[in-house]
Amino acid sequence: VGGSIRLAELAERLGGRPLEGDAAFEVADVAALEDAGPHDLGFLRSAAHGAALEASKVGAVLAPEGIDVGGRPVIRTPLPSLDFARVTAWLRPPVRPEPGVHPAAFVAASAHVDPTAAIGPRAVVGEGSRVGAGTVVAAGACLLDDVQVGRDAWIHAGVVVREGTRIGDRVVLQPGVVIGGDGFGYEFNERGEHEKVPQVGHVVIEDDVEIGANTTVDRGRLGATRIRRGAKIDNLVQIAHNVEVGEHAIIVAQCGIAGSTVLGDRVIMMAQSGAAGHLEIGAGTFVGARGGVIEDLAPGSRVWGFPAIAERAWHRSASIVARLPDVVRRLRAVEKKVGLRERPERGE
Repeated sequence: VGGSIRLAELAERLGGRPLEGDAAFEVADVAALEDAGPHDLGFLRSAAHGAALEASKVGAVLAPEGIDVGGRPVIRTPLPSLDFARVTAWLRPPVRPEPGVHPAAFVAASAHVDPTAAIGPRAVVGEGSRVGAGTVVAAGACLLDDVQVGRDAWIHAGVVVREGTRIGDRVVLQPGVVIGGDGFGYEFNERGEHEKVPQVGHVVIEDDVEIGANTTVDRGRLGATRIRRGAKIDNLVQIAHNVEVGEHAIIVAQCGIAGSTVLGDRVIMMAQSGAAGHLEIGAGTFVGARGGVIEDLAPGSRVWGFPAIAERAWHRSASIVARLPDVVRRLRAVEKKVGLRERPERGE
């Protein structure tokens, strides 16, 4: 824990949020309401969490205006979850390893590692690769030849970054990420057999990107697969060759984006959704969970289902499907009444 801090100082650091109650209250840590103690700070989004707050021992809270907090000191905020995240970062800063190269690491003679970077045990930095100031390459991570990583990045344990990859500043690659593996490319030859298409491109990951555990980003067949600035990609996502992911896009767990598809800025792909190849998905588009995109989408589209259709149409379809059993029963009753059916169907 980074040390205690007075509630008044937190309110000021959060942009001068209004504070009610004991401004000198010392916040020792952050905690969920059900686990909190009298020196902890918690948060609640709405009055719906009032019962949890009433049962909690939490000492102070972040909460929106108008919510009864039972007399506790409170910082009023319209963004309680976000402000709680900010406080968490101040009270529990990540512990960065000491700069330097661990004796059990391998750094090629032609590689350059900034003196302020940290290279963990059994990590590999290949020929011609460069690691920027303040960057951490954790235990067992592998940067192959001609990889460039910018400043203050964190390459977690077990990450593999293939040849020629370019990674910007403050990028986070969670454990098990694979960057720059071969794209899935084959052609049928004259004998009807699969013949591999060489994948000779590379991957570019711009500044402030985070990629979740065990996600894969394939190198381009030719040219680059590109993840643009500020994009956030969850665990277990597949990004195929020559895909472009726009700035500040969100791609949630178990998504798959097929080759050469372009996602515009701030696109949101929810869990288990996917897109076919060579598509344009416009800026600000939202694709609901398990949505399957098989055609271009205009900017600002909101789609659900497979194949993905407009959100309102999908809701109407889902409502109709839910009523189908009753509709079928009524239809069968009418058929029976007018003599169109001689015997009941199985299960009637």
